[in-house]
Amino acid sequence: MMSQRTIRLTIAALGGQGGGVLSDWLVATAESAGYFVQSTSVPGVAQRTGATIYYLEFCPRAAAGAAGCEPVMALMPVAGDVDCVAAAELVEAGRMMLRGLVSPDRTTLLASSHRDYTIAERSAPGRGPSDSGALLAIARTRARRLIAFDMAAIAARHGSVISAALFGAIGGSGVLPFDRRQFEDAIRASGLSVAGNLAAFAEAWALAAAGTVAEGSATAGGRAPAPPVESVPAALRERLGALPAELQSVATAGICRLLDYQDPAYAALYLDRLERILPLARRHGSGSLALAGVVARQLALWMSYQDTIRVAELKTSLARFARLRREVRAEPAQVLRVTDFLRPRVTDLADTLPAAAGERLLRMPRLVRWLARATGGHRVRTDTVTGFLLLRGIAALRCWRRGTRRFREENARIESWLARIGQIAPRNHALAVEVALLQRLVCGYGDTQENGWRHYSALLAAADELAGRTDGAVRMRRLFEAAFGAASDAALERELRGLASAGGPPAA
Repeated sequence: MMSQRTIRLTIAALGGQGGGVLSDWLVATAESAGYFVQSTSVPGVAQRTGATIYYLEFCPRAAAGAAGCEPVMALMPVAGDVDCVAAAELVEAGRMMLRGLVSPDRTTLLASSHRDYTIAERSAPGRGPSDSGALLAIARTRARRLIAFDMAAIAARHGSVISAALFGAIGGSGVLPFDRRQFEDAIRASGLSVAGNLAAFAEAWALAAAGTVAEGSATAGGRAPAPPVESVPAALRERLGALPAELQSVATAGICRLLDYQDPAYAALYLDRLERILPLARRHGSGSLALAGVVARQLALWMSYQDTIRVAELKTSLARFARLRREVRAEPAQVLRVTDFLRPRVTDLADTLPAAAGERLLRMPRLVRWLARATGGHRVRTDTVTGFLLLRGIAALRCWRRGTRRFREENARIESWLARIGQIAPRNHALAVEVALLQRLVCGYGDTQENGWRHYSALLAAADELAGRTDGAVRMRRLFEAAFGAASDAALERELRGLASAGGPPAA
C-alpha cells in the first residue's frame, strides 16, 4: 500500500563507499514508483575519509495531486523528523545518534556493524577503537527499530561495494513502500557491476527483512592465528619445546616475528632474554607465569622496533602491494600507482649509520641544520623502478642493523627494562607485570616513538618508589592510562604530582 505522507531518509557514508550511487538508485526507484523525490548531500571532512550525509525526501504524486500542489522539501534532516537513517559504518551510526537524527519513537536505524577506524582511533598510542558492542547497545535504545549486520563482508563476498548491500537493507527493512523489482531495476539501469551488486543487494535484503541485529563487538579485523611450530628452525624449536606450555604459543609468534625482522641469531637472543625472566615468574606463588607471558609478548614487539630499514622493507613488500590491489579492487591488467610520503628526520639518518658515525653526525650542528633543510617531506612513487629500488636499497641495510646507532640504543634500553623487571619482581610481582607492560608506550617511529619514550622514562623513574607500596601496581596502572590518554602530557603530570604528594603503606 502506497504511503500518503513524505518519507525522510538520511544516509551516512564514507568516501569510496558509493553513497552518491546509492542516492541515485533511491531516486530512480522512487521516480519509477510514482513519487516526487529530492536528494541533497553535505560533504564531510578528511578525518573521516570524506564522510558525507545524504538526505532524501519521498512524497507520492497522488498525495501531491490531492493537495493541488507539488511538495516543498527540506534540504537537510531535522532532529526528531527522520524516518530512516542508513549508516555505512558503525561509528557513522553513532555520529547520527549524536546529531539527534535517530529517535526512539520514529526512526529505523540501518547500520553496517563493521568498522573503518577514524584517524583518532588509528593514532591512539594504546587501544584506540571505540567499543562496537557498546555502540550497538546504545543504538537499541535510541532507535525505534535497529537492523545491523556486516554489510562490508557481504559486499566483499560478491565483489561489490557497500552501497549495494545498504540499498538491499533499505529495501528489505520495508521503510520505503516500493516493490523489490523496482529496486533491482534501478541497479540494472545504472549498468554498474550489475551481477555483483544484485547479489549483494539480495543477501542484504534477506537479512534486513529478518530484522537481523549483530551481536557482540564488531571489529575491522581479528587477531592473526598463531604460526605453526613447524615454521620455527629446528635449533630454536628444541629450546621452544623446553618452555612451559602456557608460553609456547606466544613465544612461537615472537620467534617468527623476529626471524622475519632479522635472522635466527636474533630470535635466539629473544629466547635467551625470555629464559632469564622465567625463574622470576616461577618464584611467584603457585608457579604463576603471568609475568613471563607479558614479557614474551612485549619483548618480541620491542625487539622488532620500527627503524628506517624496517619501514622501507614493509613499504616494498609484495604482501603490501597485493593488499593494496585488493583494497582498491584493481583488475589484473590494471596499473596501480602508489605514492608514499616520507619525512625522514636527521635523527633517523643518524640512527641508520654505524653507531660511531651517527654520534659524530649529531655532534655537528651546522651539518644537522643543513640536512634538516634538505630532508623535509618527500613523495616517493614505490610503483616505479627508481622509487622501489631506492627503498629496497635502504631495506637491504638489514644485514648491517646490528652495527647501527639505533640498534645500540634500543638494545641498551631493552636490557635496562629487563633488569628493572628483575629488580622489582622479588619485591612486588604485580608491579613488575605493570612495568613489563610499559613497553606499549614505546611504539612507532619518529615523533611518535620519541613521545612514547619520554612517557615511558617518566613512568619507569616512578617504579622504584612504587615498589615499596602495596598499591604500587594500581598506581602504575593509573600513570600508564594517563600517559595513553588524548591529553597525555597534562594528565600524566597531574598523576605524577599526586604520586609525589601521596603516601602509602609499604609492601608486605
